[in-house]
Amino acid sequence: MNTNPTLEPKKDYYAPMHTAEHILNQTMVRVFGCARSKTNHIEKNKSKCDYFLPVSPTEEQMREVEQLVNEVIASYLPVTAEELPREVAEKSVDLSSLPADAGSRVRLVRVGGYDVCPCIGKHVQNTREIGHFKLFSWDYQAGRLRVRFKLENN
Repeated sequence: MNTNPTLEPKKDYYAPMHTAEHILNQTMVRVFGCARSKTNHIEKNKSKCDYFLPVSPTEEQMREVEQLVNEVIASYLPVTAEELPREVAEKSVDLSSLPADAGSRVRLVRVGGYDVCPCIGKHVQNTREIGHFKLFSWDYQAGRLRVRFKLENN
């Protein structure tokens, strides 16, 4: 755990699921070129994220996403946090989802070299703590893809 109190998480998410959500977000960005999920619900037993895509993905594409997320998890990547001045952080990550009153310092969370984003939630220290990622359903309506997932063996 981080010893710097400014790096301590401010949201009490279930760390393995929340870290898996970071990996899923980056995988969706890489596979579909979409934005990260801004609408999600992260819980211990199951979670969901919404993405906006011009067309519905195929079953094959969604299974590819699931496989890629599990490959990242199996890479045993370190998960770290650092706090930076906002003007430094905005040079490397999109801060548009931060509230206006977020302050002058930003906590960035990195999943190895795979993902980096501003975040105030709890995370594992290494992806090996996550378990197996499973997409158990998804639906597409009017440009919104809702993805539901869970973790197994954790």
